[in-house]
Amino acid sequence: MFTPTITTWIIIVFGVITCAPLFFTQLIMLLQPEGQKAKDILIGKGEEWRDKTHFNSAYALALADWLFFVPVFVLGIIGVLSSESWGYVLFAVAGAISIYINIFLWFFEREYVYSAVSPLAYYTYVWGNFIYWGAATLVYSLLRLNDITF
Repeated sequence: MFTPTITTWIIIVFGVITCAPLFFTQLIMLLQPEGQKAKDILIGKGEEWRDKTHFNSAYALALADWLFFVPVFVLGIIGVLSSESWGYVLFAVAGAISIYINIFLWFFEREYVYSAVSPLAYYTYVWGNFIYWGAATLVYSLLRLNDITF
């Protein structure tokens, strides 16, 4: 009934490609909060945090993602690939989290990040892919849970 389809695999691969670099960067941030490597990746090579709030928000979001989003994301994928309904529920939750936090980031970070990269970069791997993946995952999971397969 919940056997993965090619669409399932496409969404999973897109999610891993989108989220894995973020998770890696956040892990560096958590392990070396004051380290230069985290700053180089998150805000630009040789750049400094704008202020304490900028640093605190990056650290808090990294911690929240590793405590909640990463486990839901990984367990969701495991459950989906195991053809379990709970996997699709967790996958939908991961999609909703991705949409939620990136709507926040649109307002919180856009003025700083958008001007530092091209529009193509911003609307794809810097910000957009998280929204696209989240929406696709949420809709797809809800459809699969209602026995709509494609």
